[in-house]
Amino acid sequence: MSEKRFGEFVLVRRHEDGHVAELALDRPKAMNAVSSGMARAIAGACTALGADRDVRVVVLTSTHERAFCVGADLKERNSLSDAELLRQRPVSRGAYTGVLELPVPVIAAVHGYALGGGFELALSCDVIVADRTAVVGLPEVSVGVLPGGGGTQLLPRRVGAARAAELVFTARRVEAAEARELGLVDVLVDEGRDREEALAMAARIAGNSPVGVRAAKRALRLGQGLDLRAGLEVEDAAWRTVAFSGDRAEGVAAFNEKRKPQWPGE
Repeated sequence: MSEKRFGEFVLVRRHEDGHVAELALDRPKAMNAVSSGMARAIAGACTALGADRDVRVVVLTSTHERAFCVGADLKERNSLSDAELLRQRPVSRGAYTGVLELPVPVIAAVHGYALGGGFELALSCDVIVADRTAVVGLPEVSVGVLPGGGGTQLLPRRVGAARAAELVFTARRVEAAEARELGLVDVLVDEGRDREEALAMAARIAGNSPVGVRAAKRALRLGQGLDLRAGLEVEDAAWRTVAFSGDRAEGVAAFNEKRKPQWPGE
């Protein structure tokens, strides 16, 4: 396994054959509160991972034992003038859009607190794996702001408009069992097993066609919110990008020859 650090607070690990990358939030003294520097590091790591054609899956994890991420660095925010806060806004957004726009599947491994911007980082992923210590929520209105890392848009797409409204307006924290019941997280595992299960899922995904998986993610994301007819056109466009690919030829050949595919990735 190889490691590369982005800034002071983000670590990228490459696993096994290099197809699974782990983006680890590593600011333990602040429970991974997202400062401007950390936001830049997350965005930079995502840019590098998105450009690396060998990466097939990204797992978003935390090195802190009791928290995934507690959200924005409010101590830093408190020191900013209005003008500085305005200039900081695109820096902050860059972290969330960086995760959201990765072209490969992204799995969040959540334990402990995932609050505010921390939960929004998880919501920016395709799948959220959580252990039984997880506590999630969007408490921004309790400190005079609103979820600004995608929460007001991503949460209703997961749980519906009314449920999202209740959670955002009350600012309440939701513990793991209820979070799974409401669909705030997708997979619930025993304490301490979130990273293990997320990496195992990533390995399963990485064994599939990288061309097919990237196209499937594109179709899933672009089709959200469209009516069925428009969504099927999105799917057809994605199908056309894989139908004549080397991966499709190899997948069909490997199936007929009863062997494991060796994906060319193109």
